Amino acid sequence: MSGPLEGIRVLDLTWVLAGPFASMILCDLGAEVIKVERPPLGDVARYVGPFVEGESAYFFSINRGKKSIGLDLKTERGKELFLRLAETADVVMENFTPGTMDKLRLGYDVLRQRNPRLIYGATSGFGQTGPDRLRPALDIVVQGMGGVMSITGEPDGPPVRPGFSLGDIAAGLYTAIGVVAALHEREKSGWGQMLDISMLDCQVAILENAFVRYFATGEIPKPMGTRHPSATPFQAFPTRDGWLVMALSWGVENQWELLCATIGRLDLIDDPRFDTPALRTEHHAELEPILNEALRRKSTAEWLQEFDAIGLPCGPLTNIAQAAEHPQVLARQMLVEVEHPRIGSLKVPETPVKLSRTAGGIKGPPPALGQHTYEVLSTLLGLSAQELGELKAAGIILGQHEP
Repeated sequence: MSGPLEGIRVLDLTWVLAGPFASMILCDLGAEVIKVERPPLGDVARYVGPFVEGESAYFFSINRGKKSIGLDLKTERGKELFLRLAETADVVMENFTPGTMDKLRLGYDVLRQRNPRLIYGATSGFGQTGPDRLRPALDIVVQGMGGVMSITGEPDGPPVRPGFSLGDIAAGLYTAIGVVAALHEREKSGWGQMLDISMLDCQVAILENAFVRYFATGEIPKPMGTRHPSATPFQAFPTRDGWLVMALSWGVENQWELLCATIGRLDLIDDPRFDTPALRTEHHAELEPILNEALRRKSTAEWLQEFDAIGLPCGPLTNIAQAAEHPQVLARQMLVEVEHPRIGSLKVPETPVKLSRTAGGIKGPPPALGQHTYEVLSTLLGLSAQELGELKAAGIILGQHEP
């Protein structure tokens, strides 16, 4: 499982979630990711539960397959070692508050003097420019500011955060995309460049057509539960024993008529209120109770069998345990066991990027803090055992294994 990014070396200064998620994607695709952690504690994600045999499952999930070195960048010797490592790297990634690396005299302008081909990926709450650039930001802050929480939840209900860290994950995805794009461009120009990713920018970018709808109509989008703003029925519905989701597509002939026939409501076909997707959306408050009543008559499995027979896009609404056992998820091998020296094995999501020749995939467990310090510094910089011992004694490096 060499992966398409085999031969790419990443110095990863990121911590917590957005940055580590981005570097995890690159690692799964074959890049060598060297996680640079500050002694003595390293990434604070190591101390976030749940814990298995003292190991953070949270840290495990987003740092699998990486290497770890412990290096104090506040010391002059630590800075010099990092600069030398940057000369060997293709990518440097960080998700600090803008200006942090410049204060350490390790910002992009310094690094590119040492390595003009370097891609420098900076992920932050609000980006490197603008009036809010120095504001602290965590996931929920940018979700709130970006408008996501204003359209999530039930109508007239309180603001609702999606059930996962959408602010961090979106920024991580865009960071990984930006790094890969910059690496591709470097093949033509021979030059590196800086990537500036704002978590808030990413929230705006992924809001699909919410902004466009606002500018086109002047109406501010509001929470709609599981409904779609312009297609109906397109939501979750209760059944006799649970829930199912269905989505009538635009432009698919006879889909509405087939649904009405299947649920035993032929009378709805000729109802002028529901003749088109736009009319059904306009009159959703009248249509939804009718569909709810009809769909409660059978189980989710029974309805799925009948809807599959007519080609209606639908699926069960599952919890996480059920999704983990879904035959399609299992067939795609999307949850795999990763062996860890302390806790045995833990099942984690596999990369969803399925390539036919250079597949990539999870390389192994997350590293212990400083596990690869001696290996990296001796292999890449040629430091001797004596030099490494002196650096460790001085507190400049933290290492788990002697060379």
